[in-house]
Amino acid sequence: KGLLGGGKTGSGKVYISFDIDALDPAFAPGTGTPEIGGFTSREAQALLRGIGKLDLNIAGADVVEVSPPFDAGGVTSLAGANVMHELLCLVAESANRREE
Repeated sequence: KGLLGGGKTGSGKVYISFDIDALDPAFAPGTGTPEIGGFTSREAQALLRGIGKLDLNIAGADVVEVSPPFDAGGVTSLAGANVMHELLCLVAESANRREE
């Protein structure tokens, strides 16, 4: 089975990179390559929290493609900060599980 299909995951370290243009431009217009039909902010949050339910050894994470010059209202920066918060929570939870 695949990773999200309930199969067993490996024990190697995982690095997660979240490209902000995966969000719909209504939620993240300040990127160099806006993608129509992308995730809502809530869907992205649910996706990341779902990843947290997997037993992954998350070593690090980043958020890419936030472009302040294209982000007139600051909406993309806010979305990027929230995504980074979720990612940092995943890294911390993963590290905590490894210490137990």
